[in-house]
Amino acid sequence: MQQYQTKEQQMKFYKSKAWRQLRLFVLERDNYECQECKRNGYVKLADNDKHKSLDVDHIKELVDYPDLAMDPDNLETLCIKCHNRKHGRYLKGFERKPNKWEHDERW
Repeated sequence: MQQYQTKEQQMKFYKSKAWRQLRLFVLERDNYECQECKRNGYVKLADNDKHKSLDVDHIKELVDYPDLAMDPDNLETLCIKCHNRKHGRYLKGFERKPNKWEHDERW
């Protein structure tokens, strides 16, 4: 059983050819639609203007259930907003970088 405890191990997994192929399969299976938005009565499709607008999410987390890492039944398509909400990543909670030009004279 593969372990995915460190960021390096996780990144190696997510860059693997097997994951990329499975990710594409799940996106196609889910019709390139966010499944959480769909459950809530919305249709959220892939946005081709953005680099990445949909993620394939592990329903049971990769770290906790490494044996389900490549199980299509443990994967679903989520839009970036729903994926970030699921993992508690909100823009409001992030600190902004200091603006090094903030106190410069403008003319």
